[in-house]
Amino acid sequence: MMNGLADGSPPADEAAPGEPAGLDGAGDPAGPDGAGAAGGGSVPRNGCADAAARTVNVTDASALDGALASAQPGDQIRLADGVYAGNFVAEVSGTPEHPISLCGSRQAVLQGASLSSGYGFELAASYWVLSGFRVTGSQKGIVVQGGSHNLLDDLEVDHVGQEGIHFRKASSDNVLTASSVHDTGTGPGGQDKGFGEGVYLGSAKNNWALYGVDGGPDQSDRNQVIGNTIGPNTAAECVDIKEGTTGGVVRDNILDGAGMSGENSADSWVDAKGNGYVIENNHGSHARLDGFQTHVQVTGWGNDNSFAGNTMSDVPGYGINVVRASTGTTVACTNTVTGGGLGLSNIPCQ
Repeated sequence: MMNGLADGSPPADEAAPGEPAGLDGAGDPAGPDGAGAAGGGSVPRNGCADAAARTVNVTDASALDGALASAQPGDQIRLADGVYAGNFVAEVSGTPEHPISLCGSRQAVLQGASLSSGYGFELAASYWVLSGFRVTGSQKGIVVQGGSHNLLDDLEVDHVGQEGIHFRKASSDNVLTASSVHDTGTGPGGQDKGFGEGVYLGSAKNNWALYGVDGGPDQSDRNQVIGNTIGPNTAAECVDIKEGTTGGVVRDNILDGAGMSGENSADSWVDAKGNGYVIENNHGSHARLDGFQTHVQVTGWGNDNSFAGNTMSDVPGYGINVVRASTGTTVACTNTVTGGGLGLSNIPCQ
């Protein structure tokens, strides 16, 4: 969203088949430059299917709380099918060589108690693999805070009060892939529709004092959103890229704007207000206004983003609308739009 307290409520309360592009030949997340997302050591994809230094089987919420609190690098925490009621937090980091895994099937459900408060899963740690399970029923779905080099793979996040998945507080070099996010912004009385982004990268300037670096931008950089299905019924943008973030990738996603509310200026699949993002090979349908937008919320941000190979349909406005103040942004002629009321873009393709 463009305006307002775009991080959700006031601070006091606070599946795509195959292997998507952006994963290297070994199945590891690849950074924007082709390097492993984990820096010195890549995080294995589908880590929950791999051998582990220690396997911890859990069957209820109490056991899950205990496993998260006592986790060690190399642990694999396996969720049995069932409902895990509560809000869960992971604060122990893995290592590049020994990430910690939390895995389960779609029938393993982290069930929040209220759409008005709490996070379904808070990851305040690095070098984790979250795989396979479902998060629902909380105010926010998954929040990564100060966590980097994590892999979120093949998850489902739905029917949450505000945003589905949020990377903030200098959470960098994370990968979200092969996941489904839908039915967000479902808070009581429709009051949180404007905060119902599918995926949220960084923090709005209004919240830099809380989540930024030394009161400046929230440098949640180089995060990748690859090969996911986002929508329908994300009440705000499918992907909201905030000012202060740099160098991420939004690629190979299916973006469905059906059910987008239009509140708080949420009227496109992707709103790019950060710098240097690669936004390519996505397929979008049912846009509320434009397919993709850029905005300059803070001078020096909203620039140098590139759009290529995106296919768009059912777009009343422009396929790609680049605000005049946004510099260095390019729209390739490989983007295509059908049913576009105003055409491909408001700037020439190249």
